Amino acid sequence: MAVGLNERQLEAIAETLDLAQQLGVEVWLRGGWAMDFFLGEITREHVDVDWFAWSHEAARLAAALTDHGYALLADPPHDQQLDLVRADVELSFALLARDKHGRVVVAGGPWADEPWPDGMLDGGLGRLGGLRCPIIEPRAQIEIKQMMPVWVPGRPRRAKDAADIARLAAALVCTD
Repeated sequence: MAVGLNERQLEAIAETLDLAQQLGVEVWLRGGWAMDFFLGEITREHVDVDWFAWSHEAARLAAALTDHGYALLADPPHDQQLDLVRADVELSFALLARDKHGRVVVAGGPWADEPWPDGMLDGGLGRLGGLRCPIIEPRAQIEIKQMMPVWVPGRPRRAKDAADIARLAAALVCTD
């Protein structure tokens, strides 16, 4: 039986977590996979696996992943994001930094030093099957998905983002 893309992405998540742990590097799932780990179920097919990582740890993380067969793509600029691919599995690491006040901010690029939502990294561990993974806080996930068309005016709200917002909001009502 052929293994589907979601299964290959889950294997990549487990591999990335293992490498990050070996390196002592912090990573957090964001995007659709973060939602699925929060909900404890796969809700849809995913194009890629989105992560956050600290910019000062990015080079070591990228080197470890390239040692495991991933190719580091030239774009976007590596001061703001690392995109890697192995076969049909894509990993995307948005890079974080802290400002002089200790807030979590965008590490580089045109939005460098802009703050991310407060408490974003306080999501704890999400779980999907037997795999546990640090995820961003679900309320921050909603804020990011709601604000992306405002922060990036050329990017309209996608149907999958609206669906993700509704799923997360419904789950949060059940947990509050």
